[in-house]
Amino acid sequence: MFLRCTTRKKNGKEHRYWSIVENKRCTDQRIVQRHVLYLGEINDQQQAGWQKTIEIFEHGQSQPRTVALFPEERALEVEDQSIVRVKLAEIKLRHPRQWGACWLASHLYQQLGLDQFWAERLPPSRKGTRWDWVLQTLCAYRLIDPGSEWRLHRHWFEQSAMADLLGADFGQLAESHKLYQCHDFILKHKKELFDHLTQRWKDLFNAKFDVLLYDLTSSYCEIDLPEAEGDKRKFGYSRDKRPDCPQVVIALIITPEGFPLAYEVMPGNTSDKTTLKGFLEQIEKQYGQAQRIWVMDRGIPTEETLEQMRQSDPPVLYLVGTPKGRLTQLEAPLSELPWQAVREGVQVKLLKQTGEIYVFAQSQDRVHKERAMRRRQLKRLCQRLKELQAMNLKRDQLLMKIGAAKQQSPSAWRLLEVQLPTKATKKEPAQKLEFQLRRDKLRAARRREGRYLLRSNMPAEPPAHLWEFYLQLVQVEQAFKNLKGDLALRPIHHQKQERIEAHIFVAFLAYCLHVTLARRLKDLAPGLTPRSVLEKLSAMQMIDVHLPTTDGREVILTRYTQPELDQQMLLDKLKLELPPQPPPRITAKQVVAD
Repeated sequence: MFLRCTTRKKNGKEHRYWSIVENKRCTDQRIVQRHVLYLGEINDQQQAGWQKTIEIFEHGQSQPRTVALFPEERALEVEDQSIVRVKLAEIKLRHPRQWGACWLASHLYQQLGLDQFWAERLPPSRKGTRWDWVLQTLCAYRLIDPGSEWRLHRHWFEQSAMADLLGADFGQLAESHKLYQCHDFILKHKKELFDHLTQRWKDLFNAKFDVLLYDLTSSYCEIDLPEAEGDKRKFGYSRDKRPDCPQVVIALIITPEGFPLAYEVMPGNTSDKTTLKGFLEQIEKQYGQAQRIWVMDRGIPTEETLEQMRQSDPPVLYLVGTPKGRLTQLEAPLSELPWQAVREGVQVKLLKQTGEIYVFAQSQDRVHKERAMRRRQLKRLCQRLKELQAMNLKRDQLLMKIGAAKQQSPSAWRLLEVQLPTKATKKEPAQKLEFQLRRDKLRAARRREGRYLLRSNMPAEPPAHLWEFYLQLVQVEQAFKNLKGDLALRPIHHQKQERIEAHIFVAFLAYCLHVTLARRLKDLAPGLTPRSVLEKLSAMQMIDVHLPTTDGREVILTRYTQPELDQQMLLDKLKLELPPQPPPRITAKQVVAD
């Protein structure tokens, strides 16, 4: 195995992306290369760490040894009656199932102390149902291969090793009614879970919660809109581009490292600016008063809320983006201020107001990116309008195609002055489709590309820190991306509102496992993602080996496959040790009735 580097130029800079590649010899003596792990863009120190690991595995293997094989017809003299012969010709391999990713999910679950937390709060039922194990199965399923509870019941559970890991069977863990009923027992423990997870992340990673990132998203439900009053499923602004479906709004608070502190489910028609005040009170009530920094995007705080944050004791610190209208109001005084370099490619202007400071920042990388996006969209729109000019279409058909072009390039449409075709009248002749560039709008767009106006009540904080705080908002967007993508939070198919909230709660638990694995990878195996690790370890299978004996019994060895070289390297990097193989079982082929 070796490291392979791929270079790519982006925004005028050269980026290097690394992968671990293995040489494999084919039967015809050709050598082909297999992509083992994609590490992404790593620094020189991380590259050296991976190179050292590869050298250990490449050169530290034990030498092969020769063993003697006895012919089948050779009989062995055995005097001990406790020793029986195995019929090697009748060995059977049965029930292969995915083990590696299930074991890793269970390991993360135990590392966060969730097994003990839920065992204390979800006692077994009178019939012996372990609801804490059912919940653990739901969380592992949501992390590894998310889907509906019915798919877990019908398909996934039998192909996973969760029964082996938990020491339970299908009837105890994957009956369909138990999977759904488990949702009814967990919501009341949500606040206790927040406290538990906060303490665990402090113990495991020395996590800090003095900077909080706050944002909202929506998740749609593929059901008919219920008629019950007070139901949270409402039509509203859909961030999923599904305005035809009712939805719920999810507000999330995380740290810059991605550790979630709290979340809340609200009606689907909730306005962003009405949510912040309640969350401030909730965090203060649950975790006490402390000097925290709230980082938010524009549109969330109102002037009234910001004033309350400034007047509170101690003051609640904040850093928020501002609407474009505020930049228009302050453009004149900002133009008179000099630029200050805070780091390579980033400049700021500071405008102090009463009790606040405005930070006008520009990033050269962002300027190049937004400018390229605008040029590409404007070029596509102009080409399409020229094509429409050359078409011989009826007016109604032409207007529909113009509307489609506008919807595809909305930002570029504002930079053009489009004259729509008109019908001929007695007084005026018919006019064709015409368009021209609005140069005043283009100049205004160029001035604002890659520039942001931030607002804060921390005038003593260095501007570089304020800029870095604001950049960390991408962690919230990444959290929503993981919830909706890797963990398949949407669409929601549950009919009852309580189970919809419990579905989101299970996805939140799976995200906690996901972010814990991501944090371990950041320290021990930089460049890897949680999804790539789960996919790599999911290749480790568990198999039942059935060995029939000469005395009519059968020895059953339940064994997980030994990790391949790349999997073992990954386990060593993460400092994970596989558990011992399960003990063998001996059964009789014929069960004799008493």
